[in-house]
Amino acid sequence: MKILYLHQYFNTPAMAGGTRSYEMGRRLVAWGHEVHMITTDRDGRFPKDKIWHETEEAGIHVHWTPVPYGNAMPYNERIKAFFAFSWRAARRAVAIGGDIVFATSTPLTIAIPGVYASKRLGIPMVFEVRDLWPEVPIALGALRNPVTIKTARALERFAYKNSSKIVALSPGMKDGIVKTGYPAEHVAVIPNGSDVEFFDVLSSVGEELRRKTPWLGDRKLVVYIGTLGKVNNVSYLVDVAVEMAKLDPKIAFLVIGDGQEKKYIKDKAINSGVFNDNFYMMDPIPKNEVPKWMSAASVATSFVDQVKELEINSANKFFDTLAAGKPIAINYGGWQADIIDKYRNGCQLDPNDTFGAAKILFYFINNENQLLAASMASKKVARELFDRNMLAKQFESLLVQAKNVYLNSKRERIQ
Repeated sequence: MKILYLHQYFNTPAMAGGTRSYEMGRRLVAWGHEVHMITTDRDGRFPKDKIWHETEEAGIHVHWTPVPYGNAMPYNERIKAFFAFSWRAARRAVAIGGDIVFATSTPLTIAIPGVYASKRLGIPMVFEVRDLWPEVPIALGALRNPVTIKTARALERFAYKNSSKIVALSPGMKDGIVKTGYPAEHVAVIPNGSDVEFFDVLSSVGEELRRKTPWLGDRKLVVYIGTLGKVNNVSYLVDVAVEMAKLDPKIAFLVIGDGQEKKYIKDKAINSGVFNDNFYMMDPIPKNEVPKWMSAASVATSFVDQVKELEINSANKFFDTLAAGKPIAINYGGWQADIIDKYRNGCQLDPNDTFGAAKILFYFINNENQLLAASMASKKVARELFDRNMLAKQFESLLVQAKNVYLNSKRERIQ
C-alpha cells in the first residue's frame, strides 16, 4: 500500500519527543509498504526558501513544511499553526496520492487535510485519537467559549463520521469515541508501544553517565522525561523533592524537558531551596539519548493534572519506562494505575499528599529487592503487552482491512 501518514508533530529519534509515528512508519516500510509522512518543520531545521522539504528517515518519505510551533506559544498562535498546516497538508497529500490516509491527532484539525485527501483521492481514512478532544481541553478549562466548544465538537463528529476506522490509544479513549455514536466494532485500541530493543542498553551505559555527572554519582535517581505543560503537573515533583530532602537528601530528582511551565517549575524549585541540591533540570534531549538516562535512573515517573478525564492518557513516558525495565511512579488513577496494581511494577503516589508520596518513594527506592522485582515486572509487561512490533502488526492489519472494506463497498456501489 501507499500510505499517506499525516502527523503534525512527527519526530525522529534524533529529535526530542515521542516517536510513535516513526516507529510505526519504519515497520510499515520494512513490511513492503510505501509511507509518506506529511509533517511540520517546527524548529527551523530547513531553510525557509521552500514550502516543502523532503528527507528519507528509515525508508519513510518525510515531507516537512515550516510551521513554527511550541508548547509555550499563545493559544491563538497555536490555532493559526494548526490551520496553516491543515491547508498545506491537504494540498500536499492530494499531490502525492496513495491508497489510504492515516491521520493522527492531536490537534483535531489534522482531520481536515485527512478528509480532504480521502474525498479527493477516493480512498479511505483511518483516524487516530491520541488525546480525547475536545473533552480534555473542556475539562481543563482551556476551551470555555460556547461557540468554540460547539465548533470543536462539530470537528470531532466530522473526523469520526469520515473515518473508516479509528485507532484509540487507551480503552478510555475508545469509550469516549463510542459515546459519540461511532460504532464500537470500528474502533481499535492500539496504545503507545514499548520499544524494548531501543531501550535494551548495558547497565554500564548508565554507570558511565553517572560517573560523568558530578552531582549524581551513586545517588538514587528519580527522573521525569517529557513535556512541561500545565497538564503534566511536574511542579508536583518539586513538592515531593522538598519532602524527600527531610527523609533522605541524597535521593535526587531530575526533570528533562521543555514547555510552558518550565520557568515556573525552576522558580518554584529555587524558592523552595531544592534547585541543584536534590532537584535538577535539563533541556530536552533527543529520543536516542533517553535510554542512557533511563539506564541511570532508579525510578521513572509520569504525572498529570488532577482532572479525571486525563486518567485515560497513553503517555509515551509510561511505556518507555516499561521498555527500559524500570519501576514507574505515577500520581493518577485509571488503566495505567491498574497495570501497576496488577503487575507490581511501580508505585502510585497520592497527588494531594506530597509528604506521603515522598515516604512511598523513600521506602520503595531503598528496598533493593522490591526495586529489582518491579524492574523485572516492567520488562515483562513491555514484552508481553506493549511490544512495539506486536502493536505495529495490529496497526498494519487495521490499515489493510480498512482499505479492503472500502474498496469492496465502492465496488458494490458501482454495481
